[in-house]
Amino acid sequence: MSRAVLSIGSNVGDRLSHLQSVVEALGPRLVAVSAVYSTAPWGGVEQDDFLNAVVVAEDAEFGPQDWLRFGREREEAAERVRVQRWGPRSLDVDVVTCETAEGEVHSDDPELLLPHPRAHQRAFVLVPWLDVQPEAVLTAEGRQLRIGEWLDELDDAEREGVHRTELALAGPTIEGRTEC
Repeated sequence: MSRAVLSIGSNVGDRLSHLQSVVEALGPRLVAVSAVYSTAPWGGVEQDDFLNAVVVAEDAEFGPQDWLRFGREREEAAERVRVQRWGPRSLDVDVVTCETAEGEVHSDDPELLLPHPRAHQRAFVLVPWLDVQPEAVLTAEGRQLRIGEWLDELDDAEREGVHRTELALAGPTIEGRTEC
């Protein structure tokens, strides 16, 4: 049994449909889905704004590598092409954290670094994650803080680049409660 926090984003094509495709593919594994946010591109590459969200999912049969494979399959289905680091993409699915019965998974495998090594620096991950797991804790830089505390450490420009939209993804929004 594992539970994963996935950050999803898109800035090419039908951005909302790309995000919704992840929610739909998760099916009964979906525990919670955040609001949809519009965010300025990260990494210095000139491009359109992203739509971003965070989903929480769990599966009795999945381990960390299965979540990575799931994300890559969704990206491939959205015809993502990896041309430029931090460049435009139809769909980006990042495994932010993964927990198993033994606790938080730590991995230094170059294919799957866990927890995600830059999640604590990215408001477009932390803000939507706060929607669905306000008490969540993230380990980074040898420290373990609540995600709201990581968010407080970011500079104003990083936080101000993330804007809640009126768009929504179909699925549960708060653990244990389904949005109607």
